[in-house]
Amino acid sequence: MRILYKILSADQWDAAQAMGLFTGSAVDIKDGFIHLSTAEQMRETAARHFAGQDGLVLVGFREGDLPNLRWEASRGGDLFPHVYGAIETAFAVSQDPLPVENGVHRFPAGAA
Repeated sequence: MRILYKILSADQWDAAQAMGLFTGSAVDIKDGFIHLSTAEQMRETAARHFAGQDGLVLVGFREGDLPNLRWEASRGGDLFPHVYGAIETAFAVSQDPLPVENGVHRFPAGAA
């Protein structure tokens, strides 16, 4: 089963865990869906949308656990996973810090 990833601030993830639901970041709410990335897309997502930001978390979810998941064309026509609605935090299969080292994010060894 493929793992899909959400990059968000540790504070956002802590708040979501306290509620039991992740309802989206400000950008997700504005766009009407939760932006996720595949393992192949997450590094470019981090570089484009989170450049230099520290205090981030990389949260992984199994594709099959995500209700209302749609694959939609985005950056360069590539298909990206989008969730329409909230995601139960209990569905998280990984949650790893995403520190910045030498100006780029260091991804955990377990992430592709």
